[in-house]
This record gives sequence, C-alpha cells and structure tokens, in this order.
Amino acid sequence: MVYSKEFFALQIEAAKAVAALAGLPIGRALLDYTNLYIRFGLGRDFNHSHPIWRRYVDGVTRSADVCDWTYRFYLAQGEDLRPAATSACFSYAMQGEEHVRIHFRNAEPATTSPLSSERLPARLGELRSIFGDVRRAGNNVKGVVGTSWLYNLPAYQRCFPASYIASARVAEPRYRHVSLWGQFLDRNGSLRHGVVRDFKGRLERLTGLGDLALAFPLQALAVEAPIADFYRFYGISADGRRTSA
Repeated sequence: MVYSKEFFALQIEAAKAVAALAGLPIGRALLDYTNLYIRFGLGRDFNHSHPIWRRYVDGVTRSADVCDWTYRFYLAQGEDLRPAATSACFSYAMQGEEHVRIHFRNAEPATTSPLSSERLPARLGELRSIFGDVRRAGNNVKGVVGTSWLYNLPAYQRCFPASYIASARVAEPRYRHVSLWGQFLDRNGSLRHGVVRDFKGRLERLTGLGDLALAFPLQALAVEAPIADFYRFYGISADGRRTSA
C-alpha cells in the first residue's frame, strides 16, 4: 500500500504537538512518536543516527513545508519492507524461534470491506493457509502473538480463536507503529475524518506527555495464545492439511 499524504500530515501534526509539550527537538519527536521510520523502510531499530533518517531530519529543519518534504522523501524510498510470508490480507513473521506474529493489511478492491461478513470465509481461508504452512514447516512454534488496534473490532476478532481474543490487554504505547496509527485510515487508505477530529481535539487538550496514549480513540491491544488453538480453530491436521471437520 502507498500511504496518503494526509496520513503523514496527521503524524507530523502530532509530533509537533509532542515536541511543544515535552520540549523535544522535532527530529526526536518524529522518531519516537510517529510511524515514519518504518514507513521509510528503515527497519525497527529506530537508530537516530541512521544516514537515511539523518538526511530526512536535515530536510525537515530546512523545509518550509515539512509535510511536502516528508511525503516526497517517503515516495523516494520505495515500498517499505513487509513480512515474507503473505496470504492476501494476512501475513506472518517469526518472532524468535517459538512464536508467530500475525500482520494484516487491506488487499481487497477499494469497493470491498476486507472484514465484512461476506469476506469472512476468504479471511479464514487465508489464515488457514498460513497456519497450514507453519505446521508443515515442522519448526518449534509454540504460540501466536499479535498487537493492533484492530483487535478492538468484533469483525476482526471473529477471524481468530476465542482464547487468543480473550488474552487481549492494552499494549505499551506503540507510537512508532501502524498497529496504533492504522486506526485513522479507512479501507481505501484515506483518513477517517471523524476519528481524526476526535484525536486532534484530545491532542489539543493534553497537559502532559503522560496522557498522550489517551488521545488515541482506540488503543493497540496485545494478544497471545498457544498455536494448538489455531490448528484446532482452522481445522489443520498434523500434516498441515485441512481436516474434514
């Protein structure tokens, strides 16, 4: 997905508010409180000395239009890195040797909601394919983990085993990740303006950085469950095939 310019503008506005509130340099606020580092394809080490990041921040300090500079910089970096194992809307990556981490992106046509009731069989099929691959790989996976604002939504919850959803807890603030910022995007990649207005209103009322998480309408939830629950839920046999049940 190529993210919209307005999505970057929203994050820059938030970073400026954080910088003013906490007395931080704007470069530091952009690094620690936006999703820009990852969107530039720089990984997840958040190294403020990374040469590409330094070039970006230098441009920020010289630019009369930070949003325009940011978006042109983003487009010049090309596609950001994604987990290697993908099945349409869902993908996964290994977290260590024993856990699978689930990721989601909208791969449906613009006119179709990926989490609608009509598309639920397709989503379950994608997850069944993923976990069939995991089981056939015969590795030492013991559990599945995820973190996203999406776990607040019943339409997303129904894609997963009950034990996984029941484990949900508010994650540590994930200001650097789309697992928090993604709640402002609609299925077409444009901003959800009602949610954005709510966020901006809360942002203006902040009196301390410790309350920043409360400005986000939905929190990112962390979830975890044994992988056996997933094999059972999707009907995956010991050889990675779908069972008849």
